[in-house]
Formats: sequence, C-alpha cells, structure tokens
Amino acid sequence: MANPAPAGARRGLLRVLGASFALAVGIGATIGAGILRTPGEVAAHLPNTVLFMAAWVLGGINALMGATAYSELAAMMPQSGGPYVYVRRALGPLPGFFAGYSDWINQCASLAAIALLVGEYIPALAASLSGRAVVTAAVVLGGLAVLQWVGVRSAGRLQEVTTVVKALALLAVAAAAFFVVPAAPGGVVEPREASVILAFALAMQGVLFTYDSYYWMVYYGEDLTAPERDIPRSMFRGLAVIIAVYLLLNLAFLRLLPMEQLAGASFAGGALAAVIFGQHGDAVIRGIMIISLLGALNAQLLAAPRILYAMAGDRLFPSRGLAVSARGTPSTGLAVTLAVTALFLLSGTFTAVLAAIAVIIVVNYVLIYASLFVLRRREPDAPRPYRAWGYPWVQSVAFVIALAFLVGVAVGDPRGTLLGAGVLAAAAPVYLLVARFSR
Repeated sequence: MANPAPAGARRGLLRVLGASFALAVGIGATIGAGILRTPGEVAAHLPNTVLFMAAWVLGGINALMGATAYSELAAMMPQSGGPYVYVRRALGPLPGFFAGYSDWINQCASLAAIALLVGEYIPALAASLSGRAVVTAAVVLGGLAVLQWVGVRSAGRLQEVTTVVKALALLAVAAAAFFVVPAAPGGVVEPREASVILAFALAMQGVLFTYDSYYWMVYYGEDLTAPERDIPRSMFRGLAVIIAVYLLLNLAFLRLLPMEQLAGASFAGGALAAVIFGQHGDAVIRGIMIISLLGALNAQLLAAPRILYAMAGDRLFPSRGLAVSARGTPSTGLAVTLAVTALFLLSGTFTAVLAAIAVIIVVNYVLIYASLFVLRRREPDAPRPYRAWGYPWVQSVAFVIALAFLVGVAVGDPRGTLLGAGVLAAAAPVYLLVARFSR
C-alpha cells in the first residue's frame, strides 16, 4: 500500500462550524424515529416498569462510557472522517478500510431508508403527494444536497434549527403527558422470553441502537473551529440532553399507555400522541417525525462524503475524493454518496444492508475500543487534549459489553449477522483493487 497523501492534501475543508453545530449534530443524529418506535419493542421484552426504565438508564451509561473513547480519539486526531481515521491509524490500512467502507455503505443505505420514510410521512400533511414516496424522497435528498453545495455553513444552520425544534417538540410532548389523566392500569403482560437475562439482553439491543450516533460530531473534525475542545464538550453535553429526553419520554409512555398497549405498539410515539392530542395526534407526531428525519438526513449527508474524503487522503479512495468546493463541501464525495444512495432508493436494496446494520455498528464499536487501547500502548506520549476518564477500566467494561452485544446479535439475528458479515467480507476484494490502483 502506498504511503498516505501528505497532510497538505487534507486542507480543503473549511473550519467554519462552531460548538453549537457540534452539539446539534450529536443530538440531531441520535434523537429520531428510534425513540418513538423502540419503546414498544423494549416493553415487549421487559413488560415491567422497573426493568423497562433500567434498560434505558443502562443504555445511557453505556453511551457515556463510549463517549470517553470517542472523545479521546477525536481530540487526538481532529480530522474529518469519523471512526475510519482512528482505526486506520491504530490498526492499519485494511482494518481502516473495513471501518470506512462499511460505515459509508451503511450511511448510504440509511439515507435511502430515512428519505423514503420522509416521503411516506409527508402525505399526511400534503395529501397531493400521496403515493409518491420515492419521488418525494429523491426531491428531499436533492434539496439537502443543493443546500450543502451552497455551503457547509448553510447545512450547519439547518442542523441547528431542526435539532432545536425537534428537541423542544419532544420535550413538550413529554411534558404534556403529565397533564393528561392516565388510562386505567392494564393487566399483567408476560414477557416473550422465559429467561429474564435473555429478555434483558434482547431489549438492550434496541436501546443501544436508539442511543447510537451521539458521537456524530467526530465526522467533522476539520470543519470545526476548535475540534480538540468542542468535540468532547459537545459529546457529553449532547448525551446529557439525549438521556434526559429519552427518560422523560419513556416516563410519559409508562404514565399514559397501559403496559399491554405499549408492549404491542409498533409506533409508541403515535399511540402517545393520540392519547394527548386526540384526533390531531397523528398530524402532530408526523410533523415532529418529518423535522426529526430531516435533521438526521442532513447530518448523514454531511458525514458520508467526509468518510470518502478521509479515505482519499490515505489513498484508499481515488484522489478525486479530495476535491472540495469553494464553500467547504467535498464535491466528489457528495456526488458519489448521492449516486449510491439513489441506487439504493430506486432499487429498494437498502433493506438488505439495513438488516446487517446491527453487526456493522457493533463491529465498529469493537474497533474503536481496540484503537484506543492500541494507541495508548503504542503512542503513550502523543498529545491528548482529552484523556478518557477511568482508563482502562471503564473502556474495558464497554469493550466487553460490545463483544457480548455482538454475540447476542449473532444469536438473536443469524440472518442479519450473515448479511453483515457479507457486507464486511465484500470489502476485502475492493481493498485489493484500490491498493493495486493506488500503486
């Protein structure tokens, strides 16, 4: 493999995004459809109030442990590109390529899926768009891409606005739940699994995925004005907001929805809104969902091109990936991301990749912790503006949780695990081709 491109090749991005963007992108990329859907799944596994809330508290603690690792690595290597950057430096080109490739493919598939959700929700507010979900999704993606082409500042402002509106709206819904007379207590609900341990493990899968993305600001290290300071601060402050919103919403679910209703709800947020707002509940929750999904789309469409940009700097992607517009947008990365996302959207094949999302996410968590341990041992004197709290014990516990979670995913969803392994395995021949081409 050829040596990485010189550092000067990575100076095309503009440091124009501040701490408010870093905070907004962490919150905005995390709080989305998950918190309005997952509680029903968690309640089905854990139809007990104490265990149900304990799962969400433990999910927050696990995210905080992960934030210590991400914060140290991001402050140590304030580059754009996310986990790829850290894995590449710690573990080498091939593991780095695996991390970057799988992350980027996952984001393209997620962009297609989220855009399609927006296309399906919008007709509730604009009936003329009914039956045109794919076209609407494509238009929304195109509009966000144009906004990014106009300038990274514009995309950053949209992220801040959608995050503030979404967070305030969800907090308002949670607060309103405490002014409504609750329904009569429901009957006893039996858990799906005979073992409490198995039930808790399965419930935690949904919880951990709902907390995922709190670290999203690490994708924009070269776009932030002070990444060494702003990334750790915004990550922990963002997590404080995320945990508060999640716990308040789940308390609202438990207050107004009998356990048998919550446990059987595929869309708990809709059921809650119907109780609070009556016949207007569907419009209210769909409006919140649209704003939420737009924020998530914007964050991912900003992040994905930066993965290719970072990989191009290390010659793991064609050098044209280093092209950046005058206003700070990785132009080639954005074009390639849009093209692949459009293929996913039009063909519907994103569903196959999304089935493997659990494996991809957990493997990347394992690689992040491994990178932290390797770099602490190999580069003990490297500048670290932020040092992970509780090292190595806190991160070792989180590493074991990630490994256990990977085993749990493999046992609970063997088909998704095979698909995830297939996505990762497909990176090997691609890597060999890229390696030969770069020489």
